[in-house]
Amino acid sequence: MRANTWAGRNKVEVRDVPDPKILNGRDAIVRITSTAICGSDLHLVDGYVPTMQDGDILGHEFMGEVVEVGRDVAPDRLRVGDRVVVPFPISCGACGACAAELYSCCENSNPNAGIAEKMFGHPVAGIFGYSHLTGGYAGGQAQYARVPFADVGPVKVGSDLTDEQVLFLSDILPTGYMGAEMCDIQPDDVVAVWGAGPVGQFAMDSARLLGAARVIAIDKEPYRLRMAEAAGHTPLNFDEVDVRSALLELTGGRGPDKCIDAVGLEATHGSAHVAAYDRVKQAVRSETERPHALRQAILSCRSGGVVSVIGVYGGLLDKFPAGAWMNRSLTLRTGQCHVQRYTQPLLERIERGEIDPTRIITHTLPLEEAPRGFELFKNKQEDCEKVVLKA
Repeated sequence: MRANTWAGRNKVEVRDVPDPKILNGRDAIVRITSTAICGSDLHLVDGYVPTMQDGDILGHEFMGEVVEVGRDVAPDRLRVGDRVVVPFPISCGACGACAAELYSCCENSNPNAGIAEKMFGHPVAGIFGYSHLTGGYAGGQAQYARVPFADVGPVKVGSDLTDEQVLFLSDILPTGYMGAEMCDIQPDDVVAVWGAGPVGQFAMDSARLLGAARVIAIDKEPYRLRMAEAAGHTPLNFDEVDVRSALLELTGGRGPDKCIDAVGLEATHGSAHVAAYDRVKQAVRSETERPHALRQAILSCRSGGVVSVIGVYGGLLDKFPAGAWMNRSLTLRTGQCHVQRYTQPLLERIERGEIDPTRIITHTLPLEEAPRGFELFKNKQEDCEKVVLKA
């Protein structure tokens, strides 16, 4: 089969690779119909997530048709011919974490738990196409994918919905929704979202869906801010204004009630010297993150507010404003998304027309053009917000 593979830092290649096979009785094989390029994939390609190997198949946002199931998958749970969206965390459904619906912390799905434990203190769940740190599983930017624990993860979808309407249930829609849900949004809340990429856009939509009075979009790319404004959110360009000052002005001097970091470890900053500081620290491996957005969110949030972090962080950061966090009674909430917790409720919201995931799609390409898709997305060419690949 054909698959998009990691070929070294800043390089991906579509190659011929072996077809996946059933390895365990709870496996399924899915023929991919649609997959996508995620901002998290850029962290792999840019070299900031360790343990990638040449030939690793990328991609953790995918859906398709079940073409084979293992002997232990109950027919009432999954059958050949079912149309499914596959959550990015691989979860066993039986451990303590899964029982608590903390699916991205599954205790049994990462065969390289020892590596993750050294990095994070405790292991994390396996993730499709996301380095050997998270299990070394082949991803979904391919024609076929093996899905472990297939009786737990995949969500069946009806034929009356297009791939584009449901594909993002695999990751970015639940991630954005969880970022808003962790804020405990109240009717009068002003919510500020750092990052108007795909996850940030869904965090904004979800904050409004959950009752926020006003949602502020913070980014520097005009096309992303226009997209957020068209969806009813207030744009703020951090290259043109001092973000904290602007947020204070917009909130009567108090600051946003809730702040969401939808950026993560490759954040940029409107001030050249601040941006240079973290780039140099990162280059000499004194830190692995550029946490501009996280710092700014903590310093901007009103006292007693909530800072929700859904942007990906992988290691260590510098200049974390612990004093502001502790002394102003801020609540910090975070986590890789527990996707399986949200797929069915969000599917029902899509069916009712309460949220439109298709609004962020700007490019649709064949799988063979995945390298071009990465180039467009990474370098923000052609106003690229989200790339869907057709396998």
